[in-house]
Amino acid sequence: MPEPTQTTTPPARPHTGHGFGRLLVAVYGLLALAATGRSILQISEYFDRAPTSYVLSALAAVIYIVATVGLARGDRASVRLATGALGVELLGVLVVGAISYAVPSAFPDKTVWSHFGSGYGYVPLLLPVLGLWWIRRTARATAAAEVADGARVASEE
Repeated sequence: MPEPTQTTTPPARPHTGHGFGRLLVAVYGLLALAATGRSILQISEYFDRAPTSYVLSALAAVIYIVATVGLARGDRASVRLATGALGVELLGVLVVGAISYAVPSAFPDKTVWSHFGSGYGYVPLLLPVLGLWWIRRTARATAAAEVADGARVASEE
């Protein structure tokens, strides 16, 4: 009777949409929906009050959608796109947050990024930092897995 052969499946590659990344994707998805809904309402009903801040809310919504999709897909191009979106988001929340305190009349209503995201529990300020950390962490784990795969293949030859 022949002995059964053992097949080894390679370990799963680290992915931005797995583990803690699932929570990030869920929060980004929720924030994308909230920001989209709020910006649509603000633009359609109150646009004349503060057009710049409401357009910035719509921009934030688009950035959240891009970040959500990029983190969820997790392939190299999507992660690059998500990294760019998270960088723009962090810059936006810092700049708009500072301006909203310096010139309060420019932001008569709360928007996603005004006052550093205080209307959203400061999640818009924290989320890009966590997202960039997670991307960096999974990139390191992916690099380590590729090195291990290379060593495994070399030892099998």
